[in-house]
Amino acid sequence: MNLAVLFGGKSSEHEVSLVSASSVARNLDSSKYKIIPIGIAKSGKWYLQNDEELARVQKDASASFKIEEDSSKIVNIIPGGAKDAFFVAGKSLEVDAAFAVVHGTFCEDGVLQGLLEAAEVPYVGCGVMSSGITMDKEKTKILWRDSGLPIVPYYCFTRSDINDNKRYDALVEKVIADFGFPLFVKPCNAGSSVGASKAANARELSMALGEAFMWDNKVLVEKAIEAREIECSVTGNATIQNPDHDYSVVKAYTPGEILPTHEFYDYDAKYKDPDGAALKIPADIDETTTKIIKELAVKAYSVLDCSGLSRVDFFIDKKSGAIYLNEINTIPGFTSISMFPKMCEAAGLRYKDLINLLIDEALERFDASKKLLTSR
Repeated sequence: MNLAVLFGGKSSEHEVSLVSASSVARNLDSSKYKIIPIGIAKSGKWYLQNDEELARVQKDASASFKIEEDSSKIVNIIPGGAKDAFFVAGKSLEVDAAFAVVHGTFCEDGVLQGLLEAAEVPYVGCGVMSSGITMDKEKTKILWRDSGLPIVPYYCFTRSDINDNKRYDALVEKVIADFGFPLFVKPCNAGSSVGASKAANARELSMALGEAFMWDNKVLVEKAIEAREIECSVTGNATIQNPDHDYSVVKAYTPGEILPTHEFYDYDAKYKDPDGAALKIPADIDETTTKIIKELAVKAYSVLDCSGLSRVDFFIDKKSGAIYLNEINTIPGFTSISMFPKMCEAAGLRYKDLINLLIDEALERFDASKKLLTSR
């Protein structure tokens, strides 16, 4: 099978994607898959990478992809092209399926998924609708809340709110009156805690909103909870799961816990400070809490019609013990030491087997969609 591995992208998580994709490339079964490495530059253009770059990454466990922007190797995509959808210099790459290891906006938010759908190429991960919704933290919260799932109280600010001084001031006053301080402020459509900050007073809230609006046109302001941060990996297809095909059944794996050394698990703690956080798998929670977390993770995933994989993040209030859904990440960090694969591994699913499971699920989902009527 010819498998296109896509990495890079236009988002602030470009570099994270290079590391994740390199790990995937090293662990794909070479007897089953021929890897076609495609780098998405920060400009948004796609470039076929050479075999030497792939070999370099596969041989060195510490290496990550570097995207060569060779104009003679720009990838063009033909809608409806299927196996012949990807072309370079007038020649088909003959792609059977795509494994997109890209994070953030323009990639994880349904944009890339829509392109692959139009091209009629099977791909790993959530579909267009669930990818788009899960990237928007507000819309995710609305669906979870309306399904009776526990979420952290919040208000949503939009660009139109800050363009109307009276409305903006009234909303700020309401947030402070209802929640008090401290507050968490984060862009609705950004990952890796980019643009997120904690505000302890009105001045810091104003600064935090300004920072968040640099990254998005919608911003969440949440009541700050002194909480433990628990994560849970989920795989499967919420819409067409088949008990005869284990890879399609929605299942949650061993929960893990993030123990940040920073005030909260921000971008620096995640990617810049090697001692920014400790990762504990399994999480130090009792059997009852573990069971609740896994059940909630499956429900949260299923409500959003997710498929392939997602990491569902939780808060456990240190004072009350209350459990809240925080957010969901449909293309989580995917290095061999990232939380998502490590939690799967703790439950007995090895990294290499996890990759195979995700590709099998992607092919089944594609085949199921091809059987549906599109016209009369």
